[in-house]
Amino acid sequence: MKGLTLLLCGVWAMTLLYGEMVAFWIPLWACSWPPMAATTTSANHSRMNDQVKVAVLADPQLMDRTSLGLSPGSLALEAAQFYTDIYMRRSFHASVLPFKPDLILFLGDMFDGGPYLSDQEWQESLNRLRHIFKLNDQGRNSYIPVSYLSGNHDIGYSGVYSLYPKVVSRYENEFGVRNYRFLVGKVEFIVVDAQTLDGPKDDTQTSLSWTFVRNISKDSTLHPRVLLTHIPLYRPDDTPCGSHRSSPVINQRVSFAGPGQGITYQNYLSKETSDSLLGAVKPILVLSGHDHDQCTVIHPTPFGLVEEHTLGTFSWQQGNLYPSFMLLSAAPRSSTIERDSRNAVSTHLCFLPMQTHIYIWYLSQFVITLFLLIIWPKNGFNCFGRCIDIIKGIGRRFSTTSKEKDEEENCEYEMIWDAEGSMHLIKKASKKAPPTKSDIGLTGRGNAVVRPSARKNIVAEQDASVFVEMSADSKSGNTGKTSKSSNSKTKFIQRVISVFQSVVMIAAVNVPLYIMLLFKDWI
Repeated sequence: MKGLTLLLCGVWAMTLLYGEMVAFWIPLWACSWPPMAATTTSANHSRMNDQVKVAVLADPQLMDRTSLGLSPGSLALEAAQFYTDIYMRRSFHASVLPFKPDLILFLGDMFDGGPYLSDQEWQESLNRLRHIFKLNDQGRNSYIPVSYLSGNHDIGYSGVYSLYPKVVSRYENEFGVRNYRFLVGKVEFIVVDAQTLDGPKDDTQTSLSWTFVRNISKDSTLHPRVLLTHIPLYRPDDTPCGSHRSSPVINQRVSFAGPGQGITYQNYLSKETSDSLLGAVKPILVLSGHDHDQCTVIHPTPFGLVEEHTLGTFSWQQGNLYPSFMLLSAAPRSSTIERDSRNAVSTHLCFLPMQTHIYIWYLSQFVITLFLLIIWPKNGFNCFGRCIDIIKGIGRRFSTTSKEKDEEENCEYEMIWDAEGSMHLIKKASKKAPPTKSDIGLTGRGNAVVRPSARKNIVAEQDASVFVEMSADSKSGNTGKTSKSSNSKTKFIQRVISVFQSVVMIAAVNVPLYIMLLFKDWI
């Protein structure tokens, strides 16, 4: 049992090290910055180091009291928040930052119940966001700039923010304006607040967004453009999403607060809005979130085909077993490319560890551990050699016993009476001597006399002895049963104690290791 316990301690230690640390290094081996297509630079050649590197994340959606319907401050909610937050913190620090991006881009939904949180709750969620992604008060990493999109879980749709105007100002005070543009290398990124685009025509926020889009369309910039929108563009129902999709396709659904009132939810932008947005911006690529699962769609436009990548969620608690992020390479400023060149950007989708599968692995290994400790023999690893020895011994005994039985069955006994009147049993020879006349009747051999007729008396005496032994056994039967029952209970208790001691030893080694790994990544 000690050998098995030590082995299981080692197995559990390796399992925890992999599940809590090594698994988050896998994206570093499986992913890389996508190379740029051949572009012309000022030196008439392209170099990998010249391209601008952008890490794109979507829908962290920090859990709060609105996520699972759990009471605020409950242990269950605190545990759910902790394990969701530490997964994203590990993923960001172990899987994203080692790629050394030049820019980090969030595609919206930093919070889950943003519009419905009080100022204090919203500030607590903001502090968690800063801690997870190592952001300071200005929303910037210590050395990497960060850009944000607003999501429906941050400010809501027109049917929500129109009732709670402070959610918009609260968001903008922390993350800046919701419609803006910025240059990454030679590529211009256009950020649009998609939640407002399908709102009422007379809505202030809707007017602001469409004014921004119209100004973009009037600009005659020569930079290739990438459109960033939290809500995906319109696509017909049941449109295929490509090989990276892990869940069924979600078709268009729009909910309104009431007749003629604002939207409370929508899966995709309307077709009219999508066509107007594509026609005004004329992007070479569209990036979106919101759907929590990966999807790649091609949009036909009058100026050519436009590819849209919808990114999956960065969190393992938002309905996607395969969280992901994207590595995007943009052409450097020194390159000379055309306005509509599709070679200005290149993308690579990267998948994070499947946290649900890791926890299932832990649970399965726990069950296997208990099973092995319960059924493991006392002799431990030596039991296999002993089993072989026992089998060989049984074989030898069987052959010897069968030989003795054959001899006993083939031999006969005779009674010899000596001169003093004492009886002796003597085994007859295996080979029978030729019969003589003296075999009939009484035969004299020295001082002993052979009496064949005495066989019946011997049988009677044997029967009597058996009867006496059976009587003695029947008297001690109850005592034997009691002792056997007592021995069984004692052995069972000893087994339970032994298993418990092994479990305690395994836990004493691995629980501190697990806690150390948790706080190493959290503090």
